[in-house]
Amino acid sequence: MVAGLLTAPITARMDKPHPPKQALADDRCLKLKHFFQRKKSPLASEADEFVAAADRNRLDWRLLPGIAFVESGGGKDYRNNNVFGWDNCHKAFTSVRAGIHAVAARLANSPLYRHKNTDQILGTYNPRPEYSEKVKAVMRMIAAAPVSETAAD
Repeated sequence: MVAGLLTAPITARMDKPHPPKQALADDRCLKLKHFFQRKKSPLASEADEFVAAADRNRLDWRLLPGIAFVESGGGKDYRNNNVFGWDNCHKAFTSVRAGIHAVAARLANSPLYRHKNTDQILGTYNPRPEYSEKVKAVMRMIAAAPVSETAAD
């Protein structure tokens, strides 16, 4: 009987279920990092933090980097770990990373900003019309807006 088992053709297939295809990796961090690198910005190392803070606070992921780029050249010229020019650069943060999360939380939760879209947030942040356009131009350089955003405008 053992001999029969050894000589029998092996026809049984051990089909293992294929692991589910992973969702396409979120490429926002990579796009942001590459943007900052192209602009020779020291904030490239904080790309993950910008995206995480935006997601946690339900903000457009390009908004904070756009503001930081306009306000401090993308982290090239700032003080007090404040790359956003928050409070006319008087607000000091313990680190750039802490500033990213603090400003994101403020834009999402402060009565001044809460329940506003990106244009309204920017108008409150700095009421000069050219400011909003500068930030949005940087946001478009980082990545194009999703179709759902552009359709609503």
